[in-house]
Amino acid sequence: MKLYIKEKVFSFADRFNVKYENGDDAYTAVGRVFTLGKKLDVFEAGRENAASVARIEQKLLSLTTRFGIILHDNHVTDVVRKITMFTNDYRLEGLPWHLDGDFFAHEYRLMEVDKAIMSISRQWFTWGESYELDISDDVDPLLCLSIALAVDCCLCVRRSR
Repeated sequence: MKLYIKEKVFSFADRFNVKYENGDDAYTAVGRVFTLGKKLDVFEAGRENAASVARIEQKLLSLTTRFGIILHDNHVTDVVRKITMFTNDYRLEGLPWHLDGDFFAHEYRLMEVDKAIMSISRQWFTWGESYELDISDDVDPLLCLSIALAVDCCLCVRRSR
């Protein structure tokens, strides 16, 4: 399954539209403003007035960049950036998965031992951030989307420092 994430550029808060590979709307992620730390709420497409299906929250009291992922009001994992020089490596607490990335190419893979669960590819030469997620069929796409959004939040926090 493929999902496409597109950041809305001229928006007061962070806003991402997520589409399936056939072009249908899947999810909308909306950032909160005037909060301590970065926060995103993920809604099903067209249901922004309903309860969010996922939430990504920055944890401020941490030595490294850390974002918690909450799906349907249950804390699932924390995405934690490892301290490295030239690569962006992330670890997921509570899941047997890890993310490997290429700092310069913005290409990431979500791995479980030697099995690829998801690949994240940044689309170049677009207005705003755009990503393609290629998700394995036996994995929850909402969890993979939340992990990809948390990685983008980590990169955004790192750039703002």
